[in-house]
Amino acid sequence: MAVSNNGSTELGFESRLWLMADRLRNNMDAAEYKHVVLGLLFLKYISDSFEAKYEELKQDEWADPEDRDEYIAENIFWVPKEARWSYIKENAKKPEIGQIIDNAMLAIEKENDSLKGVLPKNYARPELDKQRLGEVIDLFSFKVGDQEAQAQDVLGRVYEYFLNKFASAEGKNGGEFYTPRTVVRLLVELIQPFKGRIYDPCCGSGGMFVQSQAFIKAHQGRIGDVAVYGQEFNPTTWRLCKMNLAIRGIDNNLGPHHADTFINDLHKNLRADYILANPPFNVSHWWHNSLADDPRWQYGVPPKGNANYAWIQHMVSKLAPSGTAAFVLANGSMSTNQKDEAAIRKGLIEDDLVEAIIALPGKLFYSTQIPVCVWVLTKNKAANGQRNRKGEILFIDARKLGQMVDRVHRELTDEDIRKIAGTFHAWRGLKDAGNYEDIQGFCKSATLDEVREHEYILTPGRYVGIAEDDDDDEPFEEKMERLTASLAEKFAKSRELEEKIRESLRGIGYEF
Repeated sequence: MAVSNNGSTELGFESRLWLMADRLRNNMDAAEYKHVVLGLLFLKYISDSFEAKYEELKQDEWADPEDRDEYIAENIFWVPKEARWSYIKENAKKPEIGQIIDNAMLAIEKENDSLKGVLPKNYARPELDKQRLGEVIDLFSFKVGDQEAQAQDVLGRVYEYFLNKFASAEGKNGGEFYTPRTVVRLLVELIQPFKGRIYDPCCGSGGMFVQSQAFIKAHQGRIGDVAVYGQEFNPTTWRLCKMNLAIRGIDNNLGPHHADTFINDLHKNLRADYILANPPFNVSHWWHNSLADDPRWQYGVPPKGNANYAWIQHMVSKLAPSGTAAFVLANGSMSTNQKDEAAIRKGLIEDDLVEAIIALPGKLFYSTQIPVCVWVLTKNKAANGQRNRKGEILFIDARKLGQMVDRVHRELTDEDIRKIAGTFHAWRGLKDAGNYEDIQGFCKSATLDEVREHEYILTPGRYVGIAEDDDDDEPFEEKMERLTASLAEKFAKSRELEEKIRESLRGIGYEF
């Protein structure tokens, strides 16, 4: 196996496969082409899984390879004859191949309730070049669902690799369905979802669940010890997620359909042990009048022009008594002085829900190049196996970590993830995590009194200070971005002070 620049193993052919598939899309938009390609990959996977079992049953004189129950008993999708890859490949060069694939998808959905309404069924459309479609089918005619391939998670890796490349190709819109793998790994390593209910209120293509499964396997845990719950607003992304999880064999409850998490919460009674999320940053068009008296707004009604604190409060409302949430937000969430948001943040801090705040570097996401942060919230800072951290918040400044993988994208390395997560685990007092100590310029365990002194601003740089060996090697663009953000924060404070002075003067009768 080859090793990627972030330390992860690759099968060696993902990049070559992508280059060949990408050439075949010709002038088709990447956002449209991804459904063509990922749908075919899924069809190939379930067909290979079926045919591997089919051949096994043929060798057993007492078994019937056409008995549907033989497959269902082993959690293998039943694939009708007209949907099997061997049949698809035989007809790949025919002009009606698009209709053949559509019929195959319909037949699979009819035979498998969990896939109803999930698979793409528009391969017959005139604008899809049927010659190129046949070439993609030939390209994908390698084993991805037999036992050997499943052991290596061949299709899972190819599927994730393609999701990543499509996100990159789509640029800003790519962030709607894909969170970079290293960011997801960081969230998972931080809160370690070994056992219980895992929830993602904006699950995209399911990366949080996939990495949770990988974490459990890597630590010899049991996949059956976790239950997966999610919700997704975008209908095509919801279908991508269903396929992604089906490929991995991850049982899930994503609701019967796509839905808006705020207006139509599909898991109203859920109390999750772990929440992992990457909500869309700074969404302005989220409000609906039905939300005015929503019980989720325990700390105040979020501003109608920004959903950041709506997401935070939604997740708080979903936490079990000892539940923990780790999620990504725009940096502005840590220091906004917008009246409603500042009041909500103060309430969260005073109720001792904020466990850690981690500042990440910029250029990690396809949807934005701005730096982002990780919030970790918990309902219990003295849970079993952890030291009592009540009245403390851990701040980590990881803005200098990561490495550039191309001109515009950065990735966290395995070492970076271990450093951040290891610091958090040591601070939590986990067994074998080592002893925690503050490191100037990187991490600081602050008391609530210190946070109060900083007017409930949660920007890590205010607490960790400047590293002693800092030789001012910060890249110019990042320094300007940081200084601009700092000036904007100071300007907002100045305007707030000015408004307070004006209110006081109005109180004594002075008019402007």
